Amino acid sequence: MFGIFYTHLLANPFESKRKYLNQIPIKSQHKKPVITIISDNEFTELTDFLVPYGILKRADISELYALAPERGKVQLFPALAVEVDTSFAIFDKEHPEGADIVIVPALHNSQNPTIINWLKKQNEMGATFIGICDGVWTLAYSGLLDKREATGHWYAKDKLIKTFPNTNWTKNKRYVHDDRIITTSGVTASIPISLALIDTLAGKKKANETAILYGVESWDPNHNSDRFEFNWNHYFLATKNYLSFWNHEIIGIPIDEGMDEVSLALVADAYARTYRTKVSSIAVQTKQVKLKSGISIYPDRTNSQNDGINVKVSIPNDRKSFPLLKETLDIIQKRYGETTMEFVSLQMEFPIP
Repeated sequence: MFGIFYTHLLANPFESKRKYLNQIPIKSQHKKPVITIISDNEFTELTDFLVPYGILKRADISELYALAPERGKVQLFPALAVEVDTSFAIFDKEHPEGADIVIVPALHNSQNPTIINWLKKQNEMGATFIGICDGVWTLAYSGLLDKREATGHWYAKDKLIKTFPNTNWTKNKRYVHDDRIITTSGVTASIPISLALIDTLAGKKKANETAILYGVESWDPNHNSDRFEFNWNHYFLATKNYLSFWNHEIIGIPIDEGMDEVSLALVADAYARTYRTKVSSIAVQTKQVKLKSGISIYPDRTNSQNDGINVKVSIPNDRKSFPLLKETLDIIQKRYGETTMEFVSLQMEFPIP
C-alpha cells in the first residue's frame, strides 16, 4: 500500500543540477573533509546517529569519526547500543585544527555541558554544523542558532519557538542551510541530508550512486510539515499500548558481521516506537559485532537466550534500506493496526497519506 505515498522521495534527481546545500568550507590542511558525528554516552537517537554514519562511511568521501565525550559504550534510543572508539579528547589531539563538519543527532540530554563546550570550541575553529531532528536543541542551547534560520522535528516546533525566539524557525523543509548551520526536520531527514552533503562535497554523480545503494531517488529539501500532527486517536493509542504491558512483545533482530547499519537502524527504530514492543539485538556470542561501516554493536542477548522473544525480524543483506523501512511500516500496520503504524510514521516524520 505504500507505493503511492512517497513521491517526494521518488522524483528524478537529475531534474535539477543545482546543489541543495551551499558550499561548505573545508580547511586547507585537510586532504578530505573531516566529518564528525557526535553522540552522548547516555542516550543518543538511533537513526539520527547510525544513518548518516553508515551512508557517509559507504560513500567514502571524508575522514569520518564517530565521537562521544568518553570512548566506550553509547546507549542509543529507542533501542540498541554501539561502541564509539574516539572521545572528544582523542579527536582534539589528532585534529587540533578542528573538524570541517560536525553532525549533531538528537541527544537525551541536550544541555550536556561537556558537549556544548566542545561544540562552541569547534565553532570558534570554523566548523559547519548539521543538527539532525532534535539535535537542533543542542545547537540552540550552544548559542549557535541565534539569529539563524533553522528547522526541527514537527512535534517540537511550538516549544522551539517559545524557548529560542531569536531563531527564525522554518517549516515545510527537510533541511535548511544558513551560513555554517544546517538543521533538519524529524528522524528520517537523516537520509536526504546525508545525500545532500555527499552531493555538495563530492558531486551529484557520487550522491546518486550512493542513493541507489539505499533505494532512495531524491534528496531535495521539499517537505510538507503541516501534514504531521497527532490526533486524539494517536494519543489514546499511545497510552493504551504503553499501559497494556501484558500485550507487549519483544522483537528480536539477529545481527551479523558486516550487516548494514542503515537498514538495522531504520527497522529497529520503527518497531521500537510502537509502544507495544521492545527491540532486542541477538548475536551468536556476547562480544560486539562489527557492522558494515566498521562501527560495533553490543548484542542484547545471544542465540541461546531466546526465551521471551515473540517475533524475530531478519534484515536481509540484499535488501535496500529505504524500501525496507516502507515494508516494515506495512508489517507494523498488519500486526498492530493502522493507527499504530501512523503513530510510528509521525514520530519518525516519515510521510504517509
